[in-house]
Amino acid sequence: MLNNRIFLPEIQIFIRANLHADLHSLLLKKSPFQEVSMPEIVQQIKGWQVAAKKFPFMLHDGIFFPAGLSLEQSSSEATARYKASLAAGKTFADLTSGFGIDAFFLAGNFSEVSLVEQNTELLEIVRHNWEIFGRKAYFINQSAETFLKKVNHRFDWIFLDPARRNAFRKKVFLLEDLSPDILQLQRLMKEKADNIMVKLSPLIDISYLVHTLENIAEIHIIAVKNEVKDLLVIMQKDGVANTKIVSINLESNEPVFSFLFGEEKEAVAEYSEAQRFLYIPNNAVLKSGFFNGLAAQFSLRKLHPNTHLYTSDQKLDSFPGRILEVEKVHPKALIRGSKWNIISKNYPLKPDILRKKYHLQDGGSRYLVFTEDKSGKIILASR
Repeated sequence: MLNNRIFLPEIQIFIRANLHADLHSLLLKKSPFQEVSMPEIVQQIKGWQVAAKKFPFMLHDGIFFPAGLSLEQSSSEATARYKASLAAGKTFADLTSGFGIDAFFLAGNFSEVSLVEQNTELLEIVRHNWEIFGRKAYFINQSAETFLKKVNHRFDWIFLDPARRNAFRKKVFLLEDLSPDILQLQRLMKEKADNIMVKLSPLIDISYLVHTLENIAEIHIIAVKNEVKDLLVIMQKDGVANTKIVSINLESNEPVFSFLFGEEKEAVAEYSEAQRFLYIPNNAVLKSGFFNGLAAQFSLRKLHPNTHLYTSDQKLDSFPGRILEVEKVHPKALIRGSKWNIISKNYPLKPDILRKKYHLQDGGSRYLVFTEDKSGKIILASR
């Protein structure tokens, strides 16, 4: 349970003084305070460390951080703000609020907010933190299933972030293995809400989602600095003609990219050797599987059916990814002992192995792209 004595001034001073300390070493020491144990202190130090990287708005006097997975599996501030840009209305319910990062930003767009969480201690922590920020909500200590069966009014939006680990703490990905089971809940959620937003693992297959869940209006693939973090599904109560796939790379200058599910099957890509500019899609776009469609939509050519690199003679600044200017196809014998950034796409060796093989130093302003076009394996020198 939340130990309010952790907020005593002398204990807070100790926590702030040890924000960069080795936590394992601290745990071996006896607490200098009778009011709190060393594990309780370390829990708060760990919370400050995680918050500094993932959600700095929580670096606030009086905030209490939970232990374990509740902290580390919370959304980042960047992804939570993006989710909040997609939903607004009067009534909102988060059915699995956890530490409440997503709910905190989503709730700002609604006048009536319900936070549902079956972990009593975690819900108490969230209630405490929201009071620190002056935020109001209904805090409901129930499972998502129980809440949906008992609540007697509709919501404009429901948010659900099911647990992705089983009883043995192993990661699971199929919808029926998540907790709560979305397949069992989806009809009940649609009875109680006009719109449903579900956060899922970025590893889950998009085609599987479209063919398994009902009335998917949009799927958002959310990356931060080119690392895919979340896959967000938005379902509506009424029928949907087609599903929109949206790829976004937050904290970059790259544009948002979208298409309709099914367009990839109809798209035809043209191929060529590398021209003046080389285009590398960001990882959110790659996760979407829109490969031939990307070439067709931007009038680019692919290097190879299995190489998701694109090329053109004229620079296209609106491309959702990295753009390099190709200097030449580099003979292998001339690249030893040079300083390069290494990219390996549809090539049998990874960058670390390539650096050792060719005695390359990492860095500089130029790139070596190890890849394959329709003529075979190639190395492109680029900048």
